[in-house]
Amino acid sequence: MKNGVVIVGAGHAGVQAAASLREEGYDGPVVLVGDENELPYHKPPLSKTFIKDAEAKPQPLRGEAFYSGNAIDYRPGVRIDRIDAGARRLDVAGSGTISFDRLVLATGSRPRLLKLDGTELAGVVSLRSLADARLIRELSAESEDVVILGGGFIGLEIAATLRAAGRKVTVVEAVDRLLGRAVAPVIAAHVRQRLEAMGVRIMTGTTVSRLEGDGGRVSAAITSSGERLRAQMVIIGIGVVPNVELAEAAGVTIGNGIRVDQHMQSSIAEILAVGDAASYRHWFTGGDVRLESVQNATDQARLAARTILGHAEPFSAVPWFWSDIGDMKLQMVGLTQGGDSHVVLGEPAENKFSIYHYAGNRLLGIESVNRPADHMLGRRMLGAGFSPAPQTVAAGPDALKAALAGFQTMEPAKASA
Repeated sequence: MKNGVVIVGAGHAGVQAAASLREEGYDGPVVLVGDENELPYHKPPLSKTFIKDAEAKPQPLRGEAFYSGNAIDYRPGVRIDRIDAGARRLDVAGSGTISFDRLVLATGSRPRLLKLDGTELAGVVSLRSLADARLIRELSAESEDVVILGGGFIGLEIAATLRAAGRKVTVVEAVDRLLGRAVAPVIAAHVRQRLEAMGVRIMTGTTVSRLEGDGGRVSAAITSSGERLRAQMVIIGIGVVPNVELAEAAGVTIGNGIRVDQHMQSSIAEILAVGDAASYRHWFTGGDVRLESVQNATDQARLAARTILGHAEPFSAVPWFWSDIGDMKLQMVGLTQGGDSHVVLGEPAENKFSIYHYAGNRLLGIESVNRPADHMLGRRMLGAGFSPAPQTVAAGPDALKAALAGFQTMEPAKASA
């Protein structure tokens, strides 16, 4: 492959794809294109330590020497205007082209826009990039009152961070509970209780009708009931949309993201997609999913590199996620949609518990609050294809470990039978 592999997107997925190509022995050209003028960085800290500490610096995914030392041609501040799939060429914004033999799209996602009067005012922001986090940090120093629109992970992480820094924070969520798409109701209720105990005001089943400003800067959010919420900063966190426009214009099949198969290949064989922008049929649930997590991005990137090198194994990574909200470390493993029963281990009152979700006798996933050992054991169980009986879960971690060990001892015998 004389033109080698070009990777568009220099986030977690893109950088991992470049690294994995070299780790797997690929010796052709690797070009990594990013539209930010930054060394690629970790994104999870942006909603927590970075925005509360004026001295905090971004955490690089890899040191600068990694790229030069591995012959990875990293090109920051480059935006791609068009993919010419037939010619295997990218048109660069401004001028120039980049040719490729294989293309990996790690284009990620962007904050969902809110159609609301006043969103153009200064002080109205979203968080997706380092530049966004820097702006939030600067505005926070000038703000006493902050309104956050959206009760998802990002909004709640920021809410806890800014409240701990002394800001008056109000979270406005349109549906009747927090984290509606992400966790079980008991987890959502627990998160709400802990945040309210910190002093965060939470308004569910509420929408904002408009934003008001003073001198061009936001000054208040007006709810649909007419309540005026003072705000010198409004953070919009109502979800994200996948960046599929380049792929769609090139003729790649789209369906809630860039559609890929179990090898991360799109409908055009030379083009692969990974990370937040990729949509696929999940091996565990049998349904179509598009997962937004660092783990998913890096696991898919590793597999894409192996696909390019001719390996044929399908994607089978167990999905897991995490979020740090105040004094709560939330960890999720598996995909729990379709569950019909659950078992609780631990004590919510002590801020340490886990919920094991079942569909019939099949373990779908585990959601944990400050019980990392449950999470790690859950990853082992789901990775092994082991579904312990609910009564075994109720007996506690030692019983689960013993049951998993027995299952793993039996598996080789089953395979040889």
